Amino acid sequence: MPSYRSLFRTPEFTPLFLAAAAQTAAQTMGGLALGTLVYRATGSPLLSGLSMFGPALAQVVGATLLLSGSDRLPPRTALSAIAAAFAAATAFQAVPGLPPGALLAMVLLLGLVAALGGGVRWGLLNEILTKDGYLPGRSLFNILNGLTQTVGFATGGLLLAVISPRGCLLIAAALYLTAALTLRLGLTARPPRTTGRPSVAATWHTNAVLWSSRPRRLTYLGLWVPNGLVVGCESLYVSYAPESAGMLFACGAVGMLAGDVTVGRLLPPALRAHLATPLLLLLAVPYLAFAAHPPLPVALVCVTVASVGFGAGLVQQERLMSLTPDALSGHALGLHSAGMLTMQGVSAAVAGSLAQVTSPATGMTVMAAASVAVTSALAPAGRTPARNTAVRADAEA
Repeated sequence: MPSYRSLFRTPEFTPLFLAAAAQTAAQTMGGLALGTLVYRATGSPLLSGLSMFGPALAQVVGATLLLSGSDRLPPRTALSAIAAAFAAATAFQAVPGLPPGALLAMVLLLGLVAALGGGVRWGLLNEILTKDGYLPGRSLFNILNGLTQTVGFATGGLLLAVISPRGCLLIAAALYLTAALTLRLGLTARPPRTTGRPSVAATWHTNAVLWSSRPRRLTYLGLWVPNGLVVGCESLYVSYAPESAGMLFACGAVGMLAGDVTVGRLLPPALRAHLATPLLLLLAVPYLAFAAHPPLPVALVCVTVASVGFGAGLVQQERLMSLTPDALSGHALGLHSAGMLTMQGVSAAVAGSLAQVTSPATGMTVMAAASVAVTSALAPAGRTPARNTAVRADAEA
């Protein structure tokens, strides 16, 4: 397996990596600022959670209409245009006097655009790296995500103490613009991975092909549902501890970083393949402690430990790639990303609704219990052989 250092000697990996860092920093700082802005204006846990995780709700529309573009658009053009669109929209959100409805509408529009971006980015990563390089490469991106979220949420929390949420949104817009320029100048002009024009019909056809295999269906459900339910817990951080939400998000990012390093670099493949279910249970079980309304220090420990379980995603993605032909890799990874983020958005809405009529702690407990139940029901997926005739059939279709 290639080392992390060797990945940076791969052409185009570094600009893709740096642009992802800027975009993640923008997303964390901007999301925290927007969630705080909406909560201060409305006092609603539901609207606050939707403002931070609402873009995920639009992912299902993007996965239905746009995802065929993941393999049918030039990657450099698509990625730089998407980052520029996020820069413009985030700057718009900083305009004073906008009603919460307008802010949420822009959030949903960004989610629609983001559905395409995930497929393009991860398909390009799979194209840039060798077969045995994808797992460490994705692991390194996850580590970057954890580190950047840690710094981004901590910095965002500090900035919100000294400047307005709108000022933080403008900083986030500048970071998105930096990512757009990095992608445009750092990537080469590669052709699309497959022929044909992006269309709704092409998107539906490929979705149907990917969904036709039972092992892939179970893998997708395992990637989407337990993870999404736990993100519903995360969407209530602002309403659970309004003055310390940045600390909770930062601790979650630290735990996610630890899980990604452990799974991506320290565990041998033979052991790693059997850890999806235990890691998914770890992801949810610590949140059950919120039934006792723990004080902040205990809550920080629970969040950190639970987030180690996000390392399950690497195991599941490796399995998904083993079940998918190369020509569909971008679309398959885009469907994973879109479905996961959609479930996160749905879970944020459900968790916010529960918190609205009960309490944030109760909402977090219920979402965690649901995640445990789903993981237990899907556990047989991890015992299905990863290689099967579906891959050959897809390649011939």
